[in-house]
Amino acid sequence: MSMRKIVLLNGHPGDASLNKTLAEAYCAAAIRAGHEVRYHNLPDMDFDADYGTGGYSDPKPLEPDLEAFTADLEWAEHVVLTTPLWWGALPARLKGVFDRALLPGRAFDTRNTSRLGVPAPMLHGKTARVLLTSDTPPVLLRLMYSNAIKKILSRQIFGFVGIKPTRFTSFAPASHAVESRVREWCEKVSALGARGA
Repeated sequence: MSMRKIVLLNGHPGDASLNKTLAEAYCAAAIRAGHEVRYHNLPDMDFDADYGTGGYSDPKPLEPDLEAFTADLEWAEHVVLTTPLWWGALPARLKGVFDRALLPGRAFDTRNTSRLGVPAPMLHGKTARVLLTSDTPPVLLRLMYSNAIKKILSRQIFGFVGIKPTRFTSFAPASHAVESRVREWCEKVSALGARGA
């Protein structure tokens, strides 16, 4: 098994969460297996999540925590994100990371577009894994909501900048999971971390 360079983002904005527990389980197993991991914990990141009105021609300068995250995205071979599903989408602060950090010249090239005008992605050669917690079971996410959150992450965020494929591992129902279930989930995530998957 080849060792991988992994950037891991716990995308839950709370100081204590199931997402953080899963992120730490993945991180520990990956490091034990010899992978190089750079871990970012959303509650510890200091930045303005509001993109503002500057536009791409005059963006806000990236705060040090966002600059470090962007540099680690460029460095990594594999991106791992833990996120809860809130109102069918990402937490606002997590969305702010992508709004602020995925900029032209770093994540995509607006000077090099397809026939349809789509900018060329700049983060090629990377894969992604999303550890998704929700109270909506995966079958209902598919049948009732057409896997909208998966399409947003895999196509409109990661895929747009060249990170693909994006694989998902779902954990539900998550809000009041019993301790034995959380242990099972951590074991599953640890196995992924050991493989760098």
